Amino acid sequence: MSEKEYIIFWFRRDLRLLDNVGLSKALAQGKSVLPIFIFDNNILHKLPKDDPRVNFIYNTLQNLRQELNNKYKASVALFHGNPLDIYKDLIKSYKITAVYTNHDYEPYAIKRDKEIYDFLREKNILFKTFKDQVIFERNEIVKADGNPYVVYTPYMRKWKETYRRLSLNSIPKVDNIGNFISDIDLPNVSLHDLGFINATIKAPEYDDSPKIIQEYEVTRNYPAIKGTSLLSLHLRFGTVSPRLIIKKAVKEENETFWNELIWREFFMQILWHFPHTVTKSFKEKYDRIVWRNNEEDFKKWCEGKTGYPLVDAGMRQLNKTGFMHNRVRMLVGSFLCKHLLIDWRWGEAYFAEKLLDYEMASNVGNWQWVAGCGVDAAPYFRIFNPTTQITKFDKDLKYINQWVTDLNELTYPLPIVEHKAARERCLNAYKEALN
Repeated sequence: MSEKEYIIFWFRRDLRLLDNVGLSKALAQGKSVLPIFIFDNNILHKLPKDDPRVNFIYNTLQNLRQELNNKYKASVALFHGNPLDIYKDLIKSYKITAVYTNHDYEPYAIKRDKEIYDFLREKNILFKTFKDQVIFERNEIVKADGNPYVVYTPYMRKWKETYRRLSLNSIPKVDNIGNFISDIDLPNVSLHDLGFINATIKAPEYDDSPKIIQEYEVTRNYPAIKGTSLLSLHLRFGTVSPRLIIKKAVKEENETFWNELIWREFFMQILWHFPHTVTKSFKEKYDRIVWRNNEEDFKKWCEGKTGYPLVDAGMRQLNKTGFMHNRVRMLVGSFLCKHLLIDWRWGEAYFAEKLLDYEMASNVGNWQWVAGCGVDAAPYFRIFNPTTQITKFDKDLKYINQWVTDLNELTYPLPIVEHKAARERCLNAYKEALN
């Protein structure tokens, strides 16, 4: 092992060079920086072999390796396995003085990082993490008494007031880029090495143009229109900087677009304060609901064969592209929980498997929202009518016809349930549980 000292920068949910807080801090230390990424077996083994998210991460890292090679004769070392085992091997090959990375707030990540921290501390190696994927985290936006907000609107107001007061509009530069380790032969892996194959679903490109932001509140509710930014995937994996996106929203003076970005941070701080919500309702009494959990109904919902065209269009879009328009997400979620009386956790798990932009905090938060059991949730008696939703948001059937190609054929199923009867059944089930 060489006596030369190194700092590791561990890429995770921050797959970019521009405005990467932990990376800039590592490079500023004046030592050679070894960038790494670990394909974590604890995560990968749960995924289908053609998972498009693994493809997206893999392709992004290969592009990052190429960029570093072309500009700095540097690279990113790619590893596959258990993170703790990887670090045990790394300290045998390099004289590591510190590991820098950015915060991750999900329960598994917190547990993983604690294990890495404890191991490195025994070896007198610094493990330092930084806030990067959000503007405000943990306890930074709380009530005057120090308690977390559990209602969005006051959280949003405090968030904006704090942002303006602190004038958070400057973007830190990634300087000292020459401090990357000059080694283009760092370990690489292939999809095959990871046990995966090329996915048929491809990640969409995002659009954060002034036009998209300026017209957002006018176009965002209509699934047939390209009126959303498709940023969620890129914010999820950190291929874009949340600070740059917020700055653009502020510049274009679009409060609606800005508010949607703040929802992401609202749910993140909820998950951090209330990690039990991953598996349990925030409002405990809602766990008393007696769900029907009919497996055949659930299968029809998953396949987009409920007989309700807008619901089916959303599910078929999800299955084919890994994406679903946000307005339609609310409808299909409400339909599953309230029309079919199927546990929100079933829907959350299916979305977790299928969504390209799956993020635990937002997925859990939004599913609990539609089920009425989460923070700042829709009241349980708010039940979307899947037919009138068409009139409001897809009256020309453009979106439906794109995804439900058998709409006018005899093979298209009859409605799985009658709306009025399902509504009454839902209200009775909720009332019985909550009284």
